Amino acid sequence: MGVFHLPASTTVYDRILQRIQKQLVDRVKTPFEIRLWGDRVYRFGEGEPAVDILVHDRKGLAALGRLDELDICEAYMAGSLDVVGDMMRFVGLRGALSDSHPMNYLWRRIAPWIVGRFTANRQAIAAHYEFDNDFYLEFLDPMTRCYSQAVFERDDETLETAQSRKLNFAIDACDLKPGDRVLDVGGGWGSFTEHAGRRGIQVTALTISHQSERFMKDLVRRRQLPARVLNQDFLRYDSPKPFDAIVILGVMEHLPDYPAVLKRLLRLLKPGGRVYLDASAFREKYVKPTFVSRYIFPGDHSYFCLHDFLAAAAKTPLDVLAVYNDRHSYYLTCKAWAENLEAARDEIIRRWGEALYRRFRLYLWGSAFAFLNRGMEAYRVVLERPREATAH
Repeated sequence: MGVFHLPASTTVYDRILQRIQKQLVDRVKTPFEIRLWGDRVYRFGEGEPAVDILVHDRKGLAALGRLDELDICEAYMAGSLDVVGDMMRFVGLRGALSDSHPMNYLWRRIAPWIVGRFTANRQAIAAHYEFDNDFYLEFLDPMTRCYSQAVFERDDETLETAQSRKLNFAIDACDLKPGDRVLDVGGGWGSFTEHAGRRGIQVTALTISHQSERFMKDLVRRRQLPARVLNQDFLRYDSPKPFDAIVILGVMEHLPDYPAVLKRLLRLLKPGGRVYLDASAFREKYVKPTFVSRYIFPGDHSYFCLHDFLAAAAKTPLDVLAVYNDRHSYYLTCKAWAENLEAARDEIIRRWGEALYRRFRLYLWGSAFAFLNRGMEAYRVVLERPREATAH
């Protein structure tokens, strides 16, 4: 990595920037510029800078100097740093940063054992989903309100078209027809509940978010849907009558105990019934950036690990009917969400504050970059309980 303009090291600021340049040599391909107060400008890389990092105070400069991903994210959320230019290229710099916070990782793993699994679940869900419902509707597709990957056939499709295709796929994959009973695990903002309910499919939607519960109950009432909404944890929920199908849209990340999940699926699903699920994924189950684990999905939220899930499923009577790779579709989904968020910047800051806007800007663009560059995976999975199988 070359440096176009690096003043002679006469101050502590210059020495910090020289250290950054030295550690990033040959590790970052994106040309970028760091601007300090007082018009000091440092350029890194070959070509015109794709990103300007504006440093407003000493805390921002210190965070950059530590080359730690979490520190830089926190400085950006606090307003000590700003980013001008290509946000995707900015979050792409993370590959050259450290992210070693073992105590944070340890606490995530042991917290459910200390406070209890179900308490930990509710705390984790509340930390992410108990913002005002209107906040999420500023960046989700307003028609489908689906908070998991869409299924794109072309890059230039609208988010609504791609999300509707995914919802239709879930219904078709489960071979659902009017009058069938479906369990919607983690109903969110009622995307599947409404889509299926409009077809006469009877939906029971589970949530442990009070905001989600209020939103869905109002939706069911206004649209007169054949659905009911329950504030219950899936791993505790029981039904006197088994379901024709179970759908889990973007919720497997919150259900890392796969044997317990599969046991509950068998308990709630009728023989011949099907399960549709989709999820963002990593190839290692508990790998997660510290920024995400601290500020986006706390607790032991874990990206879906396909091979671990399939290994657990192989020990049950459930048949795996299909697996689909949606990595590129999730990139397009997160990119659309991030663009929607930026378009709504002023409204979001006015209503919920700049820190929340900055937090989700990092999260959505960071996720888009991870899917684009194979750092994350995304899958749809279809399962079936054989007609001769018995619940375990």
